Amino acid sequence: MSDRILVTGAGGFIGGHLVQDLLAEGATVRAVDKKPADEWYQRFDDAENFELDLSLREACYEATQGVAQVYNLAADMGGMGFIELNKALCMLSVLINTHLLEASRNNGVERFLFSSSACVYAADKQTEAEVQPLREEDAYPAMPEDGYGWEKLFSERMCRHFTEDFGLGTRVVRYHNVYGPSGTWDGGREKAPAAICRKVAQAKLSGDHEIEVWGDGEQTRSFTYISDCVHGTKALMASDHSEPVNLGSSEMVTINQLIDIVEEIAGINVTRNNDLSAPQGVRGRNSDNSRRRSVLGWEPKTPRRAGLAPTYRRIEDRVSIQFRRPIEIAAE
Repeated sequence: MSDRILVTGAGGFIGGHLVQDLLAEGATVRAVDKKPADEWYQRFDDAENFELDLSLREACYEATQGVAQVYNLAADMGGMGFIELNKALCMLSVLINTHLLEASRNNGVERFLFSSSACVYAADKQTEAEVQPLREEDAYPAMPEDGYGWEKLFSERMCRHFTEDFGLGTRVVRYHNVYGPSGTWDGGREKAPAAICRKVAQAKLSGDHEIEVWGDGEQTRSFTYISDCVHGTKALMASDHSEPVNLGSSEMVTINQLIDIVEEIAGINVTRNNDLSAPQGVRGRNSDNSRRRSVLGWEPKTPRRAGLAPTYRRIEDRVSIQFRRPIEIAAE
């Protein structure tokens, strides 16, 4: 049996970092994404790089041929602004996981990891900023984020039943707001840390020290740095645990506190203009990590500021290119 590892969504943020880490360990990696190769966030010549639309059944059979493990990170998703306005597109990602599970079973894949989300959790448990940390069992009775959360919860159930009925070894990781360099930072699909870094960088470079904040800024979340995310994902795949596991930090923070940290990194203070009509998601969300500690014996290592500093620097570099471009065009 081949020891090849398939990473879907490899052209995306988490997928690109996971491929890099697996290659550094000497693994044989097949990297698959729907996007054209020149639009991948990271692309590595040492991997087998395929451009495939995994919502199509035949593409999933091609991708899983000769593969021992599958990390399914492929989905049509983004930050709150995207998932609030694109519920049908988010739900269509169910085709990817369904076809991949079927193809994995029939092609003899040994282990299959599905990347789920904290958006599966019941909304009535997330109505206050000072929220109780969410345990894995709090996903039921089901009332997840409309669209995106329902797709994730349904796909979790598919994994469970493929294990029960067909013996396919499945793992389910529930990500809590992953951030870091080499991720989406503009265009509407970015999540809160990247969006805040971009807005502060734009304020710094333009000299107009004002930013728009969605909501009153007192919404709470926990955020997970990308290197911790990759480590935890691989550890769960290697474990014998088939039930969902939270992968998030225990450090809950308000959006305003997140802005405070980014201001300090950038060396400026900004005026915050609150848009109370903008998408905000649930009022509060934090991760209970008891199961992860029990199963993996591990905690994320990266404090917020230590993760936000390289994230901000990378995004400020990208924003600075946008600011230079009109000058360069005018000079031609």
